[in-house]
Amino acid sequence: MQLIDDLRAEHVVIERMLGALATYVDARIAGRGDPADADAFLAFFRLFAGRYHHAREEDTLFPALLAHLPIRPDSGPVRSLFDQHASMARTLEEMAPLLGEPGREGERLRELATRHRRDLLAHIDAENSVLLPESEVRLRRAGLADLVGRPPDAEESAARDGAGRLLALYPPSEDPAAIRGEGCVICPSYGVSCEGLEREWWSEQEWDDFRERDG
Repeated sequence: MQLIDDLRAEHVVIERMLGALATYVDARIAGRGDPADADAFLAFFRLFAGRYHHAREEDTLFPALLAHLPIRPDSGPVRSLFDQHASMARTLEEMAPLLGEPGREGERLRELATRHRRDLLAHIDAENSVLLPESEVRLRRAGLADLVGRPPDAEESAARDGAGRLLALYPPSEDPAAIRGEGCVICPSYGVSCEGLEREWWSEQEWDDFRERDG
């Protein structure tokens, strides 16, 4: 499906930009880097990652799932991922005033940037390994052959296009302490607001097939 393919590709860019943002944060705390680049980073995460990428999940993918699958809007993967979008946006806005000029709040800035990065990486892993492949299979099974999202507007395109310059200036760093993985267990909402794909989405037939295979 076109939208799902696009979302996967956008995850790659967003993940690299998280690494570049970490490099920039370290530079600003050390008194290096251009303070003006804070606005470019914020534009990318607010406009491209938020208003474009996350919004197409919320405005196109999630409604399609709710319309075509027997799932509830108030619990499970859709509700949990929607809430994660909002939580990550709040962390970004808390970080925003410190990004260009951290002053004496350098460690606070690093803490917020690390939280934002790890939350978004876990979110991406959960979507790549569970939400997107399961959505594609189940929507096709329900008769929806394709799903296409809207194109980016001028501001969103500009925010995306600015990523190349930032990646060149601030090479992405690794976060060896970040917990990465696949499956529902990697999602921060697992066991909190979502019981996992099997309990939330599986049909009786899927459970019967599982029991038969399991003996």
